[in-house]
Amino acid sequence: MRSARPFRVLLAVAGLLLLPGLAAAHVIDADLSKLSRTDVFFTYLKLGYTHILPLGLDHVLFVLSLYLLEPRLKPVLWQATAFTVAHSITLGLAMYGVVSPPTSLVEPLIALSILFVAIENIVVAKINPWRIVVVFGFGLLHGLGFAGALTSLGLPRNMFVESLVAFNVGVELGQISVILLAWLLIGRWAADKPWYKRRVLVPASVAIGLMAAYWTFERLS
Repeated sequence: MRSARPFRVLLAVAGLLLLPGLAAAHVIDADLSKLSRTDVFFTYLKLGYTHILPLGLDHVLFVLSLYLLEPRLKPVLWQATAFTVAHSITLGLAMYGVVSPPTSLVEPLIALSILFVAIENIVVAKINPWRIVVVFGFGLLHGLGFAGALTSLGLPRNMFVESLVAFNVGVELGQISVILLAWLLIGRWAADKPWYKRRVLVPASVAIGLMAAYWTFERLS
């Protein structure tokens, strides 16, 4: 049963990273008007990072789902690039007021995107070329979710663009942290094992899919 160890380790470490922050909320505990431009930039950088780790469990599970099907850095980086470009577009459009879909619609759809990728991981044997397009589409959706969190915080008028960029960079650093952690725990040494799909990919994807299904019904209620 040693081959099941990476899955248990991944769950344990993810729990340590994520559970302490599940009850937390985004707050700015400083008067932005009294901060330097550099301090404001790093404030929003931190907010973007914490929106992923430890507060963004749904976004973390989406990124993990992308990684698990092909647990190597190069394939997930291509997907992450498509995801980054897409969510940067909708995050910017939402913050400029160009688009403003209701949270009651966005959040269930984000949960469904996680469920879709988790199910795909179970039923397909390898990454299909069209997955990049799907990930891009889901990235547009997740960007609206990021915008919801950032809208509640607000952006300083004198540093609107800089703060928006800083938040987005923080989000990216959080996603990269998730990918690197997954690679260190699984991809680095378990990717080529014959038992990987049966004992790591499928159980992890089932767990993620069940959580996503629960979120979908919860957010629709």
